[in-house]
Amino acid sequence: MSQRQAAQTAGEGGASFFDGDVHVLTVRIYYEDTDAGGVVYYANYLKFAERARSAMLRLGGWENGRLSRGDYPGQEEGVAFVMRHVSVDYRRSAMLDDLLQVRTRVRRVGGATLEMAQVVLRGDEILAEAVAKLGCVSAVTLKPARIPEKMRAELSARLAD
Repeated sequence: MSQRQAAQTAGEGGASFFDGDVHVLTVRIYYEDTDAGGVVYYANYLKFAERARSAMLRLGGWENGRLSRGDYPGQEEGVAFVMRHVSVDYRRSAMLDDLLQVRTRVRRVGGATLEMAQVVLRGDEILAEAVAKLGCVSAVTLKPARIPEKMRAELSARLAD
């Protein structure tokens, strides 16, 4: 899907779709996302990345709320994903009214860990790149827990080359 098609689909942002093995979330920049000069505040890129990861899981059939309650068949306990490490390379600033794409791909799936690479784009211009390392924990004890087997298999099938 082209940036223009995504913009038409998204309207004000929020379109969520897969482009091959890459998940794409469109994000419209509103005044609340910016500083007084109309430049996106740096920490908001982390919010956009979080939304994109959640949207990717949801579109893949895995809702965070249901995961935490243990609602999926074969799931032994409720689990949640916590941020273990994130690194961000900021390259350019997004501005008020921009329509961005947050592209997310799975880089690694372990027994209790996920690693995802994310790129924030305005058209073809890279604004920020991030790598998120997530840990799976029990929703009750917050101790490490295995990613549900079916989810692990489905995420592994999306691994980037």
